[in-house]
Amino acid sequence: MDNFSVLIGGKAGYGIDRSSTILARLFNQLGYRIYVYRDYPSLIRGGHTFSIIRASKKRIYTHANRVDFILALNQDTYDLHKSKLNSNGIVIYDQGSVKAEGVAIPADRILKEENAPELLRNTCVIGAFCKVAGIGWEMLEKVIGQSVSRDLEINLKVARRGYDEAKGSVKIEKVPQSPLPMLTGNEAVSLGLIKAGLKSYVAYPMTPSSTILHFMAENSEKFSLKVMHPESEIGVIIMALGFSYAGDKVAVGTSGGGFCLMTEGLSFAGMAELPVVIVLGQRPGPSTGLPTYSSQTELHFALNAGQGEFPRFVVAPGDAEESYYWSAVAMNLAWQFQVQSIILTDKNVAEGGFNFDIDSVKEIKETGPVLWDVKNDYRRYLDTKSGVSPIAFPSNKEAIIKINSYEHDEAGITTEDPAITKSMTEKRMRKAMALKNELENYGTVNTYGNKDSATTVLCWGSNKGVCVEASEKLGLRVVHPVVLSPFPLKKFGEALKGVKKLICVENNATGQLLKLIRQYGFNAHVVVLKYDGRPFSLDEMEEELKKAVK
Repeated sequence: MDNFSVLIGGKAGYGIDRSSTILARLFNQLGYRIYVYRDYPSLIRGGHTFSIIRASKKRIYTHANRVDFILALNQDTYDLHKSKLNSNGIVIYDQGSVKAEGVAIPADRILKEENAPELLRNTCVIGAFCKVAGIGWEMLEKVIGQSVSRDLEINLKVARRGYDEAKGSVKIEKVPQSPLPMLTGNEAVSLGLIKAGLKSYVAYPMTPSSTILHFMAENSEKFSLKVMHPESEIGVIIMALGFSYAGDKVAVGTSGGGFCLMTEGLSFAGMAELPVVIVLGQRPGPSTGLPTYSSQTELHFALNAGQGEFPRFVVAPGDAEESYYWSAVAMNLAWQFQVQSIILTDKNVAEGGFNFDIDSVKEIKETGPVLWDVKNDYRRYLDTKSGVSPIAFPSNKEAIIKINSYEHDEAGITTEDPAITKSMTEKRMRKAMALKNELENYGTVNTYGNKDSATTVLCWGSNKGVCVEASEKLGLRVVHPVVLSPFPLKKFGEALKGVKKLICVENNATGQLLKLIRQYGFNAHVVVLKYDGRPFSLDEMEEELKKAVK
């Protein structure tokens, strides 16, 4: 099988996320490249949750709605998803909980006989799946051993019982290529920030950015990190600015609602020229919206948040490698130019499971700020040609360091003088031009697919993978701007040379990237929007693009 998908589902609390990780690791060990899509309600227990694990012989970055196997732990999984099953697909189900056609496994009896907790129903069904799919017991035993941190013996017993109950009917062959590490987008973001010298991470949990906080906390000792969980998002941003003032490279993570609370602190950072990185995981709104689902609705919020005018760096990575690389770049640029960097993600990137190929990522090294040389009196906001002032930190006893949220002079002293106000405003805005010039050295706009095609798909963020794969099948060009502020106008124009039909694809209701490019004189001929909280599947995207190119 060159390309196949497995859907596993059950109630929230049935361990579906852990199960999807085990299945993905199985396929990865067999040499396949994987992508994991996770769908779950905002409930701790109850409600329907499922994952689709897609495997292919080539790199993939999206899921398909059509699946080859359904692993049903409850009736809802079968009833809701049986229409997704391919004609020769197989359902493997717990016969005590599900009425279906396929391979029945007596999970209830097995759990009772082994005195195992109900949660291990998933392990039992995974064991049966491996037998049906022709995956050897030794491989499953190895993967469970790598995936289960406690109660390993009972997990292996239950998996073996499920394995022995089933009969093989297909064969998933081993692929002659080495496994690649597996990361979620949030793990890649975390490692990118650490690569660029992160010292402190501050966050209040908010899906889909919460797992960054978990990752940082679990690995704080390994990477010598200070990880803080204040009482609110207001506390988060103010604490982060304190770390920045003290010289710590710092990042925060949040979603739209939390970012709302941070905007005054963001504006404070703009005036005080305090570098900070903000990971903004988008999800549907307004207000609480769909807290565990996905959207691309915060682009203009990120571009314009905060009172007043000040430069910022905004980037929207589309996969694990871009998440790693651009998170490191975001940290470096924040400190190089003393600006605020915003990393726009969404659930599909943040919680999606990817293979990660470090060899495909351009090398990046940690860079620091321009430091005060101690030769002249220290002026925190020295007016320079680039707008970037040499910086000192409180540990330096030779400098009097004053930051100010009011307008101020070069020394940081409050002023309302019109000439100084004009001069300092221009100083801050010059940093935007210096940042823009620096970004000429980076791949801010990428092109994929048939680069000679006059029909081009324009997308941003997490739509990269699905647009590229669908467009390759249809012979189309894909243009994917990664940096959205400062907007890379020159490179964007070059990427669109020869285009006669531009199709803009977004996960929002208003075409936010389209609105942005219209400011620079560009427009789209066709707009494809999806705003139900779910991403485009590969099947959907192919159909949408076929209609668009007619």
